[in-house]
Amino acid sequence: MDILIVDGYNIIGSWPELQKAKERDLEEARDILINKMAEYQAHTGYRVIIVFDAYYVQGIEKKMKQSRVEVIFTKKNQTADERIEQLAISLRKVNTHIHVATSDYTEQWAIFGQGALRKSARELLIEMEVMEKSITKHVKKTNEEKLPNRQVFSDKVTEMFEKMRRGKQ
Repeated sequence: MDILIVDGYNIIGSWPELQKAKERDLEEARDILINKMAEYQAHTGYRVIIVFDAYYVQGIEKKMKQSRVEVIFTKKNQTADERIEQLAISLRKVNTHIHVATSDYTEQWAIFGQGALRKSARELLIEMEVMEKSITKHVKKTNEEKLPNRQVFSDKVTEMFEKMRRGKQ
């Protein structure tokens, strides 16, 4: 099993689209990241966990699922880095590969020590862009294959069918 643990605010601060969204509304930036990670999860089959620290959202630890992605807000005075390290330890199994997406250099070395693999914010962004292009290409191809099967009627015939449907021959 592959697991991707995402340092939420680190990624938001690193991706241009999310930086712009954060300037407008932090919650919007989080939602965009969660939706992108849901696409990633669906495409790759990875289990995705996003960790946001309590720096912006104070309170007790909160866990939820949004779009099948696990989202964790750390408890007060706990950093995302600390929570990510705990997750890397608790999820470590022989047949599990844990990847951590962060550009925090210190965190990268800490997760190496837990046996996890690192993925920089830039690497994840490039992977997402390639994946999104692949999905777009696949959808376009699928739609093009469906078009010949559609029968398009002239305006006159369409009007005649509409009158028949309404019972106004």
